[in-house]
Amino acid sequence: MTDLNANPAARLPTAVDAIAEAWVDVQLELFPEFQVHLGRGGRGGEFTDYSPDGAEQIVDATKSALASIRSAAPVDDVDWVTQLDLSRELQLAIDEHDDGFGERNLNVIVSPPQEMREVFDLSPTDTEADWETIARRLHNLPAAMNGYIQRLRSGIASGNVPALRQVRELIGQAGRQASPTGFFARYAQRPVAATAELGSALLRDIEAGSRECAGAYANLATFLADELAPHAPRRDAVGRDRYALASRHFLGATVDLDETYEWGLDELARTVVEQERVAQQISPGATISEAVALLDGDDGRKLHGTQALKEWMQLNSDHAVTELSKSHFDIPDEVKRLECLIAPTQEGGMYYTGPSDDFSRPGRMWWSVPEGITEFSTWRELTTVFHEGIPGHHLQIGLATHNKATLNTWRRNAGTSGHCEGWGLYAERLMEQLGFLEDPADRFGMLDAQRMRAARVVLDIGVHLQKPRPDGAGRWDFDYALEFLRQNVTMSEPALRFEVNRYFGWPGQAPSYKVGQRIWEQARDDQQKRQGADFNIKAFHTRALSLGGVGLDTLTSALRR
Repeated sequence: MTDLNANPAARLPTAVDAIAEAWVDVQLELFPEFQVHLGRGGRGGEFTDYSPDGAEQIVDATKSALASIRSAAPVDDVDWVTQLDLSRELQLAIDEHDDGFGERNLNVIVSPPQEMREVFDLSPTDTEADWETIARRLHNLPAAMNGYIQRLRSGIASGNVPALRQVRELIGQAGRQASPTGFFARYAQRPVAATAELGSALLRDIEAGSRECAGAYANLATFLADELAPHAPRRDAVGRDRYALASRHFLGATVDLDETYEWGLDELARTVVEQERVAQQISPGATISEAVALLDGDDGRKLHGTQALKEWMQLNSDHAVTELSKSHFDIPDEVKRLECLIAPTQEGGMYYTGPSDDFSRPGRMWWSVPEGITEFSTWRELTTVFHEGIPGHHLQIGLATHNKATLNTWRRNAGTSGHCEGWGLYAERLMEQLGFLEDPADRFGMLDAQRMRAARVVLDIGVHLQKPRPDGAGRWDFDYALEFLRQNVTMSEPALRFEVNRYFGWPGQAPSYKVGQRIWEQARDDQQKRQGADFNIKAFHTRALSLGGVGLDTLTSALRR
């Protein structure tokens, strides 16, 4: 077979590429919101069919695509990776369908109620035609929500219902979206301020659609309270089999869950020791909590207001792009552009959205600032800028998007949380190694984030596999999980509760960060051991990222090949 990196500019599309491109086309039909993520204009204003009939249509198409890719004959290493990883992803989707995942797909952070709203964050708003598309999408959301409610009802009939804790949290979220001060009420005012040229009829249409969306979320809240909650189990743990399936989904790899739990405990202890050492550098004799108090009390390490936060994010992001472009990475011009924004939501946290396929919409780093929060500590967040931007997600996803000469559309847009978030944590450590965290306060912040991710491995597996608690006093439950996280994370009480609710409702995702980092570091160390004196870290990064977003088993296999 042809080598993966041999003259990629001369590579011609293959039969395997055609199957992958056909699957992208199917996805664009089945999941119209994907058009927005790719920056395309097809199926404007439509939503995924979340109903039981829609689910059957999706799984039938998935089975057909799996049969096609498995029967294909790879002609080079690029094909080999595509076949391996697309087969993995399609089979996983079928396994999840057979396990009834869609009937209980409800959690506090990433499930259809959040996804339906979030598509508006990426929808273009520059022209009247853009707002006409948005108006159609607003009017179409209630039908999509009704389909989703039908799917949850099918779960009630089959006894496959999400945990009561998640249902209760979603009742609150849906109520906030439906309120007179919620997202859709505010969204209806955007075109008035942003585009005065819009006709009055279109403005009325947008306002009417926004009211319909608010009504759809009100209907969801009523359904959840009146129909779903009475059937929802109080037990939060999903059990070993379902957890193993979820772990495969987020890692794109199969790991020994018991060994990973024990490794998580060891990694947490090691990180605490390292953090204690840096606390001494901040102030001789200081404990970790004392160092946190000193840093939080330092006004020179604070930002006041969201505008200052946005400017600080952009400044540090631009600096990283400039410096890393000099010698550490080959960064194409399109990828050097990263836009830092304050998110239109107030849920908390920082996140990244990738560029459109043609880079007309740049990659974006968003900060969702909770209501009432006006001060921000830079020591906590510099490492997050590197995680979300460059050399983190923006470099990773931007390079995959850019690499059209070698990778088909599916390969440029595929990926798993373990690959993506594991690289983000790998990037944080890399920036320390490259000297970008020389200030002990910034290094302390990086360790604070790493400690949280290690704690999440232990908490998440411990809760869902009902492991014995580290303190030996019984099994994991919500109260102990909250206290455990409180002991290992420096964040506000509301944020802590949101985090724990997230882990309880989204099993397998939180550990994918740290476990993904572990697998990325193991892959690098394996390459260094195999290549000896010939090993070059920049070449390793180039080759690994040139694969695009793949499952971590695929990454490991491809790098060893």
